[in-house]
Amino acid sequence: MTGPLAAIASAAPAIAMLGCFACIAGGAVLIVRQRNYFKGTLMLVMAAVLLGNVLIWTM
Repeated sequence: MTGPLAAIASAAPAIAMLGCFACIAGGAVLIVRQRNYFKGTLMLVMAAVLLGNVLIWTM
């Protein structure tokens, strides 16, 4: 890939994985501390979707 957006395109999976790890950590904290089980579960689902997107992008 060449062009002005090549650097952004190559960094996108890494940024998405950082977001995935943050969602896993945040969701786990919400569930373990029993603050908001529903939002914690949604954050874990969002992390799974981000992981799936990264897997598709890297194929």
